[in-house]
Amino acid sequence: MADKGGAKTVHQLKITLKWIRPPIWRRVLVRSDISLGELHTVIQRAMGWENCHLHDFRVGKVEYGPPDAEPDPFFGRGPKDEDQTILSRVARSTKSKITYTYDFGDSWEHEILVEKITSAEEGQQYPVCIAGKRHCPPEDCGGAYGYPEFLEALQDPKHPEHETYSEWIGGSFDPEEFDLEAINKRLAGRSR
Repeated sequence: MADKGGAKTVHQLKITLKWIRPPIWRRVLVRSDISLGELHTVIQRAMGWENCHLHDFRVGKVEYGPPDAEPDPFFGRGPKDEDQTILSRVARSTKSKITYTYDFGDSWEHEILVEKITSAEEGQQYPVCIAGKRHCPPEDCGGAYGYPEFLEALQDPKHPEHETYSEWIGGSFDPEEFDLEAINKRLAGRSR
């Protein structure tokens, strides 16, 4: 995932998990010439997801997904190939927005906002996370509507699901934790 160099411009993106309060977000710098398929990997690593569910991107009414995505049963066509779609072609200017949905069961929706498009810095490796807030929810906790219940159960030892969720998560879970160094190691491909 580490940049091989040669990027001329960089997109500064703010990736925010929708429907969660307080917000969970990451600010990342990526080469403007990456594909949406590569951006999928950046989002997975920056947010802390485990890449074990389906996903798609939406720009306006156009859907983009993996090249092997199933066609829509009603319309007979699948999404456009994310590996053949360059970020700078679908997010041409600041304030452009893309919706990224991960895990069609839990439906984790992310808003990707282009905050800036700047010149790449000599010697800087991309992608890189420069800021963020809060820990990513655990996989399979029920989406934006199940996550608050999950947190409530973990924080209340008298909650009927406290023990079940505590065992499932493998101990403690701090929703306020944000580890920039760990995120950047994942983005550089040095850890999962």
